[in-house]
Order: sequence, then structure tokens, then C-alpha cells
Amino acid sequence: MVSRNGARLKVWFFNLYNNYKHLLILLYFFVYLAWFGYVEKTVTTHFHVIHVALDDYIPFCEYFVIPYFLWFAYVAWGIVYMALHNKSDYYKLCAFLFTGMTIFLMISTLYPNGHFLRPTYFTHHNLCTMLCEFLYSSDTATNLFPSIHVYNSIGIHLAVAHNEQLRKNKTVQMLSFLLMVSIILATMFLKQHSVFDVCTAFLLAYVMYRVVYRHKWSKVSTAQKSRGNVSVE
Repeated sequence: MVSRNGARLKVWFFNLYNNYKHLLILLYFFVYLAWFGYVEKTVTTHFHVIHVALDDYIPFCEYFVIPYFLWFAYVAWGIVYMALHNKSDYYKLCAFLFTGMTIFLMISTLYPNGHFLRPTYFTHHNLCTMLCEFLYSSDTATNLFPSIHVYNSIGIHLAVAHNEQLRKNKTVQMLSFLLMVSIILATMFLKQHSVFDVCTAFLLAYVMYRVVYRHKWSKVSTAQKSRGNVSVE
């Protein structure tokens, strides 16, 4: 009886691993968080200041803190949905996100950067300003570009737009687009990022979009296999 139960348990674990082994690449987040924590602690005072003239014309608006924090749920939902419903889209999304996040970490390490855009005080107080105070205290105004909030938001929406099931749902498409735009605007209206950070995130997203979604990897793989099967007589 014991050996039979052990065999069943072994089969259950094997099936569980076989069905969800693609989730193992999410262990990258441990690497990212450790690396990001390191640069957050080391880049504090001596850094290159990020600033463009347009930054001075964008007012602070605390209400954008709501979509800013919704970013965490948005990214988590996008990854989980793709992981459970379409492995191909999941791998593409992870390739898009993780490559960009690694490039961001490399830039932050090799080119320490920060800004002085945040307001020194709030002229009034409400729930949103309290959330902003929490945000400012937990996230330093360093390690800015390309903005990961912007880059990952674009990545999630691209995955939604390319998913066979979700692209048929106009409501989900619209909500995803509106949330993406709101998050992008939030990075600037909360003075979390410079316009420069947003623009560089768009630039990197465009490059990765061409690599991940536009490049015909399947055709390249098929062509390589065909050449490999050709025999020389």
C-alpha cells in the first residue's frame, strides 16, 4: 500500500512538473530583484542627472498613483494568463520582458543615474498623496532609464494584442490599452520618471518588438533544418 501510494505521488509530481515546468523561467525575478536591490543601495548620491526641458512643463498629479500601483497587478495578470493559456505567447512575453529588464539593470550598473523632479512637499493631503509618500520612501529617484514601468506595460499590452483569444475580446483590448497609457502617463505625472526615461523605454520596446514578434523565427528554424537534412553525395 505504501509503495503504491508512493508511486502515485511520484506520478503526480512528474505530471505537475511536466505541465508547469515552463514556469521555472520565472525564477529570473529573484535574480532581477537581487540585482535591482544592489543598485538601489549603491546608487544614492553620485549619479548622472536625467532631465529634459519637457519635464518642467509636466505638472505633478497625485491621482496617477492609482494606475501606477495597478502596474504590478497588470504585469502579474499578463504573465499568469499567458503561462496558463498559451505557452508560445508566454515564452515571447518572457523574452520581451526579461531581456529589457536585464538591459535596464546593466545600464543602471554601468551608468548610475537619477533625477531631482519630485516635489519637496505636498500643498494638500489626501489618500493619493499618502500613497505617493509611501512610493517615494520605498523607491529612490535613481536607476531610471529605460523606465521598466513603461517598458513592461508595453510588453504586456503587446502580448494581449497578439494573443489569439484576447485579441478577439474588444473590451479586454481596450482596457489593456487604457491601463497601459495611464501607467505611462503616471510615470511622468508622479515625477517618477523623466520624459527621457519614457522615450528610451519606447525605443527599447520597439527594438524588442521587432525581435520577438516580427522576426520570423519559425521560418529560420525550418530553413536551418532543411539545410541540415540535405545530404552531400
